[in-house]
Amino acid sequence: MMPAVAAPPACPALLDHAFPRLQDEASQSLCQYAGKVLLVVNTASYCGYTNQYDGLERLYRKYGARGLVVIGFPSNDFNQEPGENAEIADFCRTTYGVQFPMFARSTVSGPQANPFYLKLADLSGERPRWNFHKYLVDRSGARVTSFPTQVSPESPILVGAIERLLDARP
Repeated sequence: MMPAVAAPPACPALLDHAFPRLQDEASQSLCQYAGKVLLVVNTASYCGYTNQYDGLERLYRKYGARGLVVIGFPSNDFNQEPGENAEIADFCRTTYGVQFPMFARSTVSGPQANPFYLKLADLSGERPRWNFHKYLVDRSGARVTSFPTQVSPESPILVGAIERLLDARP
């Protein structure tokens, strides 16, 4: 008799999208993150909040083994990410040591936002008003909480919310 193998979690509708990766623009499905807690952030290289990359990377390293995935979406919506994808990838890697998954530059605000961001805004009731807006998505992909730019990655409010979702059983 063969041991039972757990089936991978079904892909929630929120994650049923694919986007090009930042580093090589190969298409990558968000479904691979089903069952994880996600912290989704629109990023920019030339913003007063760009140093939040440090805190985002520390969160990813600290909580990754427990199921947190930080996902970055560079955007020039606020005119602070003018570079091409290769430049952005190099900046993130060499300046901040970013290892968390990042996708190619895209629109994250307004009616032209990518479909994932449109759903995040719909589920949370808030759209990004500036760079480094954060969405925290539970393991089921059904609940989304929004955190404005000013909430730093390692603020007690955000860390507490992350820990509660990591501790919750699906």
